[in-house]
Amino acid sequence: VQLQASGGGLVQAGDSLRLACRVTGRTFNHYTMGWVRQAPGKERDFVAAITATYGDTHYADSVKGRFTISRDDAKNILYLQMNRLNPEDTAVYYCAAATYGSNFYIPNEYTYWGPGTQVTVSS
Repeated sequence: VQLQASGGGLVQAGDSLRLACRVTGRTFNHYTMGWVRQAPGKERDFVAAITATYGDTHYADSVKGRFTISRDDAKNILYLQMNRLNPEDTAVYYCAAATYGSNFYIPNEYTYWGPGTQVTVSS
């Protein structure tokens, strides 16, 4: 499975961004898809996930109500709509795929990773 994220950039606090992750190589809808971020000097943190079968969504408390994860199984694209961004959201954002039964809240449980896209939010 190959993943390629895009859509990052430099924005101001309060702005919005939409990240996209194109997935190739295997059947997209077999995996729970997630977004994980890593801020400078910190470990990778779970951001959001969407399950394969029913499309259930799950969010970190820090982004709940501001971020929305979605998937287009026909196009093999995962999205992360980020609204009301703040400087604490500054990080490299990775899209990742987890197999069935994985604990998608734990970054190390994801099997496949893309190279990440930088999101920088200025105050």
